[in-house]
Amino acid sequence: MGEPRASGNLIGVLISGRGSNLKAILDRIAAGDLEARVALVISNEPAAPGLRVARGRGVPTLVVDHRLRPDREAHDRAMAEALEAKGVRLVCLAGYMRLLSPWFVERFGGRILNVHPSLLPAFPGLDPQRQAIETGVKISGCTVHFTDERVDSGPIVLQEAVPVLDDDTPESLAARILEKEHLVYSRAIALFFSGRLRIAGRRVLGTGAGEA
Repeated sequence: MGEPRASGNLIGVLISGRGSNLKAILDRIAAGDLEARVALVISNEPAAPGLRVARGRGVPTLVVDHRLRPDREAHDRAMAEALEAKGVRLVCLAGYMRLLSPWFVERFGGRILNVHPSLLPAFPGLDPQRQAIETGVKISGCTVHFTDERVDSGPIVLQEAVPVLDDDTPESLAARILEKEHLVYSRAIALFFSGRLRIAGRRVLGTGAGEA
């Protein structure tokens, strides 16, 4: 019964690097825990290891090298054309290291998810694990959010907390947060395809948090 639903739950994944969260999503789909299908993986980096992850699972891939486009919008238009040709309903950023253009964000409004290794709005941008340790917070974690044209912004869908230990390094904290990312991202994708999520200003309703 899950296959017909999953056939319409098409995801496009944007990557720039190793594709760790891409692999986690594909694993959840293969295990039957996520009724969806990755229709296309796009990388702006031709040598991104995540492309091999996708190809090894039989997922179509495309390189759209940003260095070969005159500006950000032209690059994003090329990606949008490929995503829409595949019938993608949801765009997932998985280690995609470029800021999306306002044109792309509007085109896929309310249909772009990202995961970030901090409890946003704390520590956006680069090196959030180092920022967390240097600031002395006791709790960090990860956030899945809808994406807008700003860095690590947009309404928050789900968050998962991870304690910051006294002997943590940025690398050890990042590894523990990544484990949570792999779980919470698929949960957020499932919620999106359930049709329950509603964006109300800066809030995302329908996640089940705080509901009776």
